[in-house]
Amino acid sequence: MIVRHLQEAEKTERRIVSPDGNWESTRLLLKDDGMGFSFHITTIYAGADFQMHYQNHLESVYCISGEGQVETLEDGRAYPIRPGTLYNLDRHDKHVLRAFSEMKLACVFNPPLHGKEVHNAEGAYELEAEAVSG
Repeated sequence: MIVRHLQEAEKTERRIVSPDGNWESTRLLLKDDGMGFSFHITTIYAGADFQMHYQNHLESVYCISGEGQVETLEDGRAYPIRPGTLYNLDRHDKHVLRAFSEMKLACVFNPPLHGKEVHNAEGAYELEAEAVSG
């Protein structure tokens, strides 16, 4: 059994802060854990407005707190995000995420992340980033 506590993990190298200052993510479950997916608690800072395109991963996102919006760029549709909202990037959707207030999100990635990933120039995570231990 794998048991981890968010507050403890936030004090380790499992906590990643984006270089662009839009978000931070504590990766509670990673590829090395062998579950076939990774699980993160991600904070999107208030006022963040940035584009992503997960070309190598599928992502499911559940909003725990805060409010914002996700817009799919293919069709220009915008979806409100508030506590209780689940959105799924099931088609490698190119999207813009906007945080009207600080948002706390629970995120699942398939395939799982290694742990050090940050968005590349395309707004994606690379498939083979450096692994994190612990």
